[in-house]
Amino acid sequence: QVQLVESGGGSVQVGDSLSLSCAASGGRFNDHIMAWFRQRPGKEREFVAAIKWTGGRTFYADGVKGRFTISRDSVKSTVDLQMHSLQPEDTAVYYCAADHDLIFDPSIERYEYWGQGTQVTVSS
Repeated sequence: QVQLVESGGGSVQVGDSLSLSCAASGGRFNDHIMAWFRQRPGKEREFVAAIKWTGGRTFYADGVKGRFTISRDSVKSTVDLQMHSLQPEDTAVYYCAADHDLIFDPSIERYEYWGQGTQVTVSS
């Protein structure tokens, strides 16, 4: 059974950096898209970044391009999200998700597996 467990959230100041990690277990992810989503207060869950497990091609939402970097470690079976120049609008619960597909799609309903989420709070 696939399990995704996020870690690394916390409270930071504007302009700070923070790294999130997602430990993936219970399956083989060679044919998966791994992604990070977030849910800001009072908003719907939204796509942040994704990576193809095989090949490592990455995809980003416009609002995080150039500030966030997604990567995966096939040996450790982890997917990381490095976040830089954090702003108050980045405050959200961040979720790791997996889509058993080789074609990228940012639609939430495509992702079969989800972690429990980790809180990121950016204060000014």
